[in-house]
Amino acid sequence: MRWEAQTLVPTPDTTGGAVPALLPLAGLVRSVTTPEFAGITFHEVTAKSMLNRVPAGSKMPFEWTVNPYRGCSHACVYCFARKTHTYLDFDAGMDFDSQVVVKVNAAEILRKELKKASWTRQQVALGTNTDPYQRAEGRYRLMPGIITALAESGTPLSILTKGTLLARDIPLLKRAATQVPVGLGISLAMTDEALSEAIEPGTPGPRARLKLVSRLREAGLPCGVMAMPILPWLSDSDEALDALFSSLAAAGATGVSAGALYLKPGTREWFMKWIAAHHPELAGRYRRLYGTGSYASKEYRTWLAGKVRYFKARHGFSYSTGFSHRDLNNNDLDDPRAEEAEYPAGTIPAAVPEGSAEVSSASRLSQQDALF
Repeated sequence: MRWEAQTLVPTPDTTGGAVPALLPLAGLVRSVTTPEFAGITFHEVTAKSMLNRVPAGSKMPFEWTVNPYRGCSHACVYCFARKTHTYLDFDAGMDFDSQVVVKVNAAEILRKELKKASWTRQQVALGTNTDPYQRAEGRYRLMPGIITALAESGTPLSILTKGTLLARDIPLLKRAATQVPVGLGISLAMTDEALSEAIEPGTPGPRARLKLVSRLREAGLPCGVMAMPILPWLSDSDEALDALFSSLAAAGATGVSAGALYLKPGTREWFMKWIAAHHPELAGRYRRLYGTGSYASKEYRTWLAGKVRYFKARHGFSYSTGFSHRDLNNNDLDDPRAEEAEYPAGTIPAAVPEGSAEVSSASRLSQQDALF
């Protein structure tokens, strides 16, 4: 069935003429469903701007982001970006997974912005809010135009994704890397296929993502891994962590950062509902571990940091500093807001040799509410 035949919100070109939009989305062109994406509605919008400035005071190692999609069919129960969907009058639960906003003119608008005399070619990060290589990208093909626009303008770029569709663009990324610094990161925090299918049901499985890491490295491209979130009592055992870091080393990851589950408002409610339904024996333990906040207890984070350091060293990542929190002897660990994420080697464009120390002093991705 042709995609173009699936219009729910007619446009002036469709039979019957224009009708009021079903949702108050700025720039809404039409809303689309198709059997290929059962249960998902795509809201195609025309964006006025694509370059988003990172809020002042952020410790992120970049100042600009581009997000061609809002909402994500990967449906990760723990996704930190869920609350951002409420800014569109969607809910942070099922709507985040099934109501996907697509900025269909992303490449065109971005190219215009990059041509402005005021643009100083600072690094642009993709994948800071929702995944640019979720399944819809196979249909909309927004990323090739975005990558090309950035590279041709002389703008360094980085991409963080769970989507193996990135492999489609390896030739384009190799070409871009001859023009500008390019950083690539894969999000992968577990090797248990069953757990992955249960908690991140719309993503390619761990084996598929490990293959993607290998393909990127074989193509001569960098590839760091964000091993987040580590899930208390589900993916934090010695066996699980050993399997994770050994698999990442075998795949050739240039670096890896790991950190505990972070439950900000919007995500917390959805995750706790999932835990109660799928692991009721853990529901009370999670409530006690997280209390009324977003962070696991300091004691747990201290314990996990030690485990991560041990298994990273065991599998050849000892040159890096990539645990998602500061060193444990730092008093700032008493204040979770002061904790910093670590970007693993390969994810941030930099003119440094592979294997050098990972980029640090980056605040947690989950603080990027405004980066959509």
